[in-house]
Amino acid sequence: MSIDRAILFRLATNDVVEQVVRAVPRGEALAWRAASRYVPGTAAADAVRVAGELGARGVAAAIDHFGELVDDSVVAGRVADDYLRLADDLTGLPHDVWLAVDLSHLGLDIDPATCADHLAAIARTLPEGRRIQVGAEDYDRADAVLKCVLDVADRGLADRLGATVQANLHRTPGDMERLIEAGVHIRLVKGAYLESPDRALHYGEPTDIAFVRAAHRLAAAGASFALATQDGVLRESLLTALGPIPVEQLLGVRPEVLDDLVARGVPVRVYIPFGDNWFRYWMRRLAESRGA
Repeated sequence: MSIDRAILFRLATNDVVEQVVRAVPRGEALAWRAASRYVPGTAAADAVRVAGELGARGVAAAIDHFGELVDDSVVAGRVADDYLRLADDLTGLPHDVWLAVDLSHLGLDIDPATCADHLAAIARTLPEGRRIQVGAEDYDRADAVLKCVLDVADRGLADRLGATVQANLHRTPGDMERLIEAGVHIRLVKGAYLESPDRALHYGEPTDIAFVRAAHRLAAAGASFALATQDGVLRESLLTALGPIPVEQLLGVRPEVLDDLVARGVPVRVYIPFGDNWFRYWMRRLAESRGA
């Protein structure tokens, strides 16, 4: 991982940096101008609008009211209520629009059991055939995230859930087997967090190889999964080897490939986040672009 990429990841989670940028004259406006490539707006209606535009092109969507690291149960409850409304609103949207969530936004750090109840309630509210995809978080939360997903899947909701596995983590092969057995849809990513060598592979070739091996394992198991990567070489090599596996992209990242994938019969889904916490998300996109 290059030094500038590592620095950007640390800046992305630094409250002081965000406060300084917002305080500088026109700083917030300029930052938003850059971030708006990746974030359609701060309201759910903004994400719904973009999901509709993509749907007209044959591209599916996953809408995320982004946020994380909630440490107040009242706030977590409000977030859950927002998601319940979003889940209910999906009825009026194309059948291939899903939801996405980070469990620390639903209060995972406060009370894992209540977080699981929130996730289950949202999953039950989804219209038939939809899913809520649980995002990847840092290594320290990986076990709690996995347990929460498996708990909710065990409540008869596996067909309404998606989990994210990070190819770079040493623990991922074992986690993946448990998710396959539970029948949970898997979103395979490289892994975007800074982790120590005893927890994760180095960025670059070691992670790329792990990604390829994980994709082949999922295909061999007949699992429901998607390749979530902006790496064109990895994507194309796996599509050639495995056929038209669903592909997931981030809004604003290499958008030129979407129409080509659709034309080739490859199912495509775009992650569409909305909300006030756009600054950190934008910084992470900048960090990932360094060597992505």
